[in-house]
Amino acid sequence: MTLCVKAREYDSDRFDRMRRIDWLDVDNFHKAKCLVVGAGALGNEVVKCMLLAGFRNITLVDMDEIVTSNLSRCVFFREEDGGRKKAEAVAERASGLYPGSEVTPIVSKIQELKEWDFDIVLGCLDNISARLHVNSHARYHKIPYIDGATDGFRGKVQVVLEDGPCLECGMNGSHMSLMEKRFSCTGGGSIFIPKLASEITTTSVIAAVQVREAMKILSGRRELCIKNVMYYDGQSGATTDLEISEDSGCPNHFTEESK
Repeated sequence: MTLCVKAREYDSDRFDRMRRIDWLDVDNFHKAKCLVVGAGALGNEVVKCMLLAGFRNITLVDMDEIVTSNLSRCVFFREEDGGRKKAEAVAERASGLYPGSEVTPIVSKIQELKEWDFDIVLGCLDNISARLHVNSHARYHKIPYIDGATDGFRGKVQVVLEDGPCLECGMNGSHMSLMEKRFSCTGGGSIFIPKLASEITTTSVIAAVQVREAMKILSGRRELCIKNVMYYDGQSGATTDLEISEDSGCPNHFTEESK
């Protein structure tokens, strides 16, 4: 009797190669409820990487509209999308990368979000005020928060867990003076300062690191996460780890009794 085995049967599993990393919990990625804040260049790349990695329950919050200058850095946007809401455009095209996934767009400021029932939060924001809002809410609800930012060929990633330093611990006076200023093209009523330089390769690197850290957390491997702040220099290709101490006076470092 001859036993016939279908050639390359293992290739029928979309996530076969990921499962070969024995500690990656791909099934948990499927189940995780994720919040992505910001649907610009960094948000596009983060959602792309999440979908390809098997995340399929994503809430995406952004209030901005698409402009032509977004097109060189945003994989989900098209020429005909001018004036559309960023979150809605990303959500519409997301299922094409991973059928069965659900990206739910919320067109609003993150400050207007009422429910924080998530397993993980990824920040892809362009202003300090919104970053600190997400940081404080994630910390209060004990949700891991992965913050990313870019400026030209430079970028950084910080992982904020239930203990240890949070985003606000590393802030100084100059950060606070920029609290209400935005680097985006929309968002009426804000005080604008010159737009930051941006290009797709650094954006892609930072987004990939953010999603990689989320994969570690949801696989139960927090000990592998970035401990402080990872800075990336795209010109040299170097990364630097800058240590941040926990600020005992930080308002986010409350006890159970103080809630």
